[in-house]
Amino acid sequence: MIVTFTANPSLDRTVALPGPLERGEVQRALSVRQESGGKGVNVSRALVASGLESLAVLPGADGDPVLAGLRESAVPFVSLPIDEPLRTNVALTEPGGVTTKINEPGPVLAADQQEALIKLLLESSRGASWVVLAGSLPPGFPDNFYATVARRIREAGNGTAPLIAVDSSGAPLAAALTDSGTSGDSTVSGGTTTGSGKPDLLKPNAEELAELAAAAGFTPASGDELEADPAAAAAAAAAVVRSGVGAVLATLGSKGAVLVTADGAWLATHPPVAAVSTVGAGDSALAGYLLAHGRGAAPADCLRQAVAHGAAAASLPGSTVPAVNQTTPDAVTITALRKD
Repeated sequence: MIVTFTANPSLDRTVALPGPLERGEVQRALSVRQESGGKGVNVSRALVASGLESLAVLPGADGDPVLAGLRESAVPFVSLPIDEPLRTNVALTEPGGVTTKINEPGPVLAADQQEALIKLLLESSRGASWVVLAGSLPPGFPDNFYATVARRIREAGNGTAPLIAVDSSGAPLAAALTDSGTSGDSTVSGGTTTGSGKPDLLKPNAEELAELAAAAGFTPASGDELEADPAAAAAAAAAVVRSGVGAVLATLGSKGAVLVTADGAWLATHPPVAAVSTVGAGDSALAGYLLAHGRGAAPADCLRQAVAHGAAAASLPGSTVPAVNQTTPDAVTITALRKD
């Protein structure tokens, strides 16, 4: 089973426009879609759509629309009851897939609620193969929250903890790289040490990879530069891996994705698709990777399925996630790259 943890879930509303967004003008929508979302929730939705067992862990009142949407889509979840409603995010999509997102900050959770959420995750992740820590953090959460959670999962597992993936941005993502933990235990668990807050897998986009690589001592480069040059992206990801992360799956938009581990680096590309909405494409890519990993696929083939999932998601409306039978992994080209 794969457990996903979304501290700041959302109700995702996607508004499809008939033409380019015109600031200050009145525009009529072609359609509006609404789905339960947040990065971890999207990963669970994609895994369940492909028949894989997944459990979403998140905060939310029993009657919240986000939880109602998960029930309607038959996605298993456990939630920590809170008094405030979960946030609503709005995405405006133009023809060709150009997307403008407006994300609310989310409800404030007190320190005791944060601790209760961690304990709920620890209980729910016993026996899981992966735990995915994903998305932004609500107001008031410490930047190192994901690193702390990763460390506590490993300590609770006592050498048998699940593998941990992190997909976030900004300070929480940076802390997942720089927070090495305090326990000092060097027992290997899933490729990292028991006392470490560093993940077994990081899933940045090009801009996030640039920030992570700079923190790891890599020659500064912009996200646009890394997206345009997969070899540079692989070298940047290799610097992150050398800092103690198990693997980096970096999505590069229409350029595909690179995967770097201690043993190799690969680029995967997919033929162009007619993009409808890019909302959730990165989340679907992570789900594709985990789906293939759970089937025992080699790293390059995990990357293959990741890119196939991401491409399929971009061709679907709103934050719709593809099932594995809607993807085309045979169309993906894999190229081995140098790591440095």
